[in-house]
Amino acid sequence: MQRQQEGSLVGKVVIITGASRGVGKQAALDFARRGAHVVVAARTVTGNDELPGSLAETVRQIEDLNAEALAIPTDLANEDDLNNLVSATADHFGGVDVLINNAAMTAGAAWSKRFLELSREEWLYQFAVNVHAPFTLMQRVVPFMEKRGGGRIINLSTGSGEVFRLPEEPQKLQSVGTFSLEVPGYYASKRALDRLGNAVAPELSRKNIAVIGMHPGLVFTELVALRVKNAGLDDSVAVPVTVPSRMLVYFARCENPMEYTGRLFWAEREMADMGIELD
Repeated sequence: MQRQQEGSLVGKVVIITGASRGVGKQAALDFARRGAHVVVAARTVTGNDELPGSLAETVRQIEDLNAEALAIPTDLANEDDLNNLVSATADHFGGVDVLINNAAMTAGAAWSKRFLELSREEWLYQFAVNVHAPFTLMQRVVPFMEKRGGGRIINLSTGSGEVFRLPEEPQKLQSVGTFSLEVPGYYASKRALDRLGNAVAPELSRKNIAVIGMHPGLVFTELVALRVKNAGLDDSVAVPVTVPSRMLVYFARCENPMEYTGRLFWAEREMADMGIELD
């Protein structure tokens, strides 16, 4: 891959789901630092006792950068909330240029259940958050992006076979250290999201909208820190949140996103291969 020139994000309207903490929060700050108008969405509005971070905190930090942010509380499993996220963004900022589907169902008892333990209701909920929510948001933002001459949609993936560019599907890891990765609801729904982006990319490219999938890798987020402490997760290969966030910025402002549309990328590898620096 050859590194492209990066354009300006000043005045661009960016929706980021799951922006109360982790990669979503870091991306919100990095986009704001570059002059974008950032719309942050999550369920955690003012904080909770389980994990640090909230939409209110993200907005405060963006405003400290003299940038503009809009917080919209959003339950990704609720269609009305998804519709409101896009319509409120357009009402406030006049449109949408970039959608980052970052949020996923990665906590709670259902996430960690193995195949024979997982109820149908829990399985469907993971698909509601990880696949159906991005599907709905992608549909809703397309008319606004088309009116502005195009846009970018970036879907956060997980460790997918295509990302590793192997001729055959690699065998699924059972664990990292003592931390179990036998969580079929999460991985199956994320792979469905990968395929969704790949499948709709040709249609949306005719509207000058790129759909890019990005695997962030194992990222040292607040949730990962808790799993290291409480559940034996091996974080020896974890990367800081700034790595996937920097690649989200790159894909959002690269000169020719159509080179990447419909494809999957691995943040750490692509960042190293293209010589992209943290800044």
